[in-house]
Amino acid sequence: MNTLSYKTVSANKATVNKEWILIDAEGAILGRLATTVATMLRGKHKTNFTPHVDCGDNIIVINAEKVDLSGTKWSDKEYVRHTGFPGGQRFTTAEEMLKKNPIGLVEHAVRGMLPKNRLGRELFRNMHVYAGASHPHEAQNPKKFDLK
Repeated sequence: MNTLSYKTVSANKATVNKEWILIDAEGAILGRLATTVATMLRGKHKTNFTPHVDCGDNIIVINAEKVDLSGTKWSDKEYVRHTGFPGGQRFTTAEEMLKKNPIGLVEHAVRGMLPKNRLGRELFRNMHVYAGASHPHEAQNPKKFDLK
């Protein structure tokens, strides 16, 4: 058996082929959308996936205000933040967050699914979320991706 024919391909910054992908979030369930986006940002859908390299694609998410949650999560799901002062814990429901900041709703879901390190922060910068249907990335010719 020729063992030299079984070389493991390890991607690096120079050999990675990054693409632009457009995802329409209209009517999509938030968690299912976030898992798809996080997987594509990480590059796990590619054959040359390397865990310590940014080999994922650039993702554009449009219609973030039309994302959906299942069950009674609109009123039950709470987002917690802290002001930094004593007694400064603040709670926001998903419904309030959608009205105030629909982009933050999608970003929060995806950020939680990425690695909590330098690479995760770098990967997060490859995602662009927009509340409406328009985006300023037409020059990159993004490929449309169907969630279904």
